[in-house]
Amino acid sequence: MDRRVLRKRGVLVAGGEEKGRADSATARRLTRINAVAATAFVIGGSLFSIGALLAQAHVGGPRLAAAVFMVGGVFFTTGGYASVLQVANAPRGADDDGVVRVEPWRWWSTEPGRLDWASAVALFVGTLYFGASLAVALLGDLTTAQEHRLVWSPEVIGCVLFLVSGHLALTEMHRDRPPGARADLGWWIVVVNQLGSVLFMVSAVAAFVRPSTGDELAVGLANWACFTGAACFAIAGVMQEFERP
Repeated sequence: MDRRVLRKRGVLVAGGEEKGRADSATARRLTRINAVAATAFVIGGSLFSIGALLAQAHVGGPRLAAAVFMVGGVFFTTGGYASVLQVANAPRGADDDGVVRVEPWRWWSTEPGRLDWASAVALFVGTLYFGASLAVALLGDLTTAQEHRLVWSPEVIGCVLFLVSGHLALTEMHRDRPPGARADLGWWIVVVNQLGSVLFMVSAVAAFVRPSTGDELAVGLANWACFTGAACFAIAGVMQEFERP
C-alpha cells in the first residue's frame, strides 16, 4: 500500500492498482491539511532565503536578518506540525465498498512503527530546534561559547533531524512502491526536500564559530547554502500544493 498517496491524495493504491478513493468530506479534510503544510513551507522557505540574502549583502545589520529568520522559523514549525497532523489524520484503508474514510480528528498520534509518522515527527522536532536556535540568535550579544552552545548546536541537531526525516520519507516511498515505478510528483517533492536538508547541514557546518577568533568557518558558504536549501523547501512546498485529492 502506498501510504503517501493515501495520506496526500486520499487514494488507496496497492500493487500499482487503485483499490479505493476518498469520499468528498475526507478529500476536503486532506486538501485543507495539505494546503496549510505546503503554504507554511513556501513562506518559511522564502523568508529563510531572504534572510540569507540580507546576511550575505550586509543589509540592515544582523538583527534584521535574525528577525526574518525567526519569522521564517515560525512558519517552518507550522509546516512541521501540519505534517504530523497529516499522518495522524490520514486514512488507514478503504471500506468494503472501496470508499476511503478517516477516523475522528486527532491533534496528535503516537505511531512509532510507521515510517511516515517517524518522518513527520523528526521534521517537526527539527523545526523546534531550529526555532530555539533562531530565538537565541535574535537576542544577540552572545559570547563565542554561548553562541556555540545555544545557537549552533541546536541548529545542527535540527539539521540532523531534517536529514533523518528525509531519509525515512525516501525509505517509505521505496518500500511502498513496486520496483521500477515512475518518479511522480510525490517522489520529486521528497527528493527536493532532502536536497534542502543537505544544504542546510552544509550551511550549519560552515557557520561553525572558531573559538580562537570568534569568526564563522565560511560565512559566504553558510549564507548561500542556507539560501539554496531554503529555496528547495519553498519549491517543494509549491509542488506539494498540487499533491492533493
